[in-house]
Amino acid sequence: MAAWEKCVDKAYSMVDEIVDKRSKSSHSAKTPSVLLFVETSREFGRGLLHGIAKYSRLHGPWRVYRWTGALDSSLPEWKHLKISGAIVRDVGVVEGLAHSGIPVVFAQHNKESYAPFPAIITDSEAIGHMAAEHFLDRGFQHFAYCGLNDFAWSRGRGHHFGQRLAQAGFEMSLYHQHAAEGRAARNDRNEQNLIADWLRSLPKPVAVMCCNDDRALQVVEACKQADCEVPDQVAVLGVDNDVLVCDLADPPISSISLNTEGAGYEAARLLDGLMKGEPMAGQAIGVSPTHIVTRMSTDVLAMNDPDVSAALQFIRRNPNRLIQVDDVVEATNVSRRVLEKRFKAILRRSVHQEIRRVRVNNIVQLLIGTDMNITEISLHTGFDGVEHIARYFRKETGMSLRDYRKRHAPR
Repeated sequence: MAAWEKCVDKAYSMVDEIVDKRSKSSHSAKTPSVLLFVETSREFGRGLLHGIAKYSRLHGPWRVYRWTGALDSSLPEWKHLKISGAIVRDVGVVEGLAHSGIPVVFAQHNKESYAPFPAIITDSEAIGHMAAEHFLDRGFQHFAYCGLNDFAWSRGRGHHFGQRLAQAGFEMSLYHQHAAEGRAARNDRNEQNLIADWLRSLPKPVAVMCCNDDRALQVVEACKQADCEVPDQVAVLGVDNDVLVCDLADPPISSISLNTEGAGYEAARLLDGLMKGEPMAGQAIGVSPTHIVTRMSTDVLAMNDPDVSAALQFIRRNPNRLIQVDDVVEATNVSRRVLEKRFKAILRRSVHQEIRRVRVNNIVQLLIGTDMNITEISLHTGFDGVEHIARYFRKETGMSLRDYRKRHAPR
């Protein structure tokens, strides 16, 4: 090879090396390093992480440092990682991040307010009200709440559950954790004994809302100890719809599903803006309930009127048919006038209102829980076209089908 060719090759090699170094340097500067301190042991944390991962794939990339230890374990030294931002639970091991100047989004765990820091907050009011409606729909007259005293989100859910019941004219019994039953003791046999004693003291049948699925599982086990049948004597409802917990329980546990994946996505979008210079000003990302996944633990009608019970069963067995009130009356042994009177006395709504409520809930389940398009949902639910189901749904919910799916379905 001629000398001049060697010189050219060397020059090109030097240029390639410089370009490569600059490219790596530029890439490093543009790629944020994000710390995630969110548990994977529960559905709530896993849902948030799914949403964060989706945002990172679409709008990243991010260099992610994910701590997989327990929330009360020691956080490894993070300063040498040159963190650009973080999404973390509000536990003591991450307190240093709040004063580091790094953009931080907290995921609610212990506190009620995080200002001026942004936070992911569950909609306790909507969750509590949805639970109350679920039990009121089934004709219960007695209600109770089993939560965890040391968590703001648990106290909020119980408060709003009781608030909605009070509006309907009912009272709520509350399980009080003893002072010695802190976080370390809540799964001990001792507390299960106390819950069993509490369950025995409640009037039956009783509807029990639990702050999450882990607590619901503990209540179901305590029911066995107390010789209380689930759901005939004690109906149990959890929150989070953690399939591993709910489906493996005996009996399987009904649960409120939350849009944690959507919240995780929005939290990641917010953090992206913060890392680009937007101010932290107490922004809130809401985690809303989407629907209730009904399993055996609440699959019961707690009422003594056989005709109202028969009417409800008929309506709920036919969510995909355009049934009328007269169809429901034929499933009972009373006249339309008598059925309407008894129906309103027990459930505080008309037969027609119940038909529409069940149909809308069925459409919601299909919008959120399946990939069926609007035309397919329309055909499946007995409507004669997209326009018909669209008018029906908007009249009941105030939203279009597409907007509802966009807001509540996992991204």
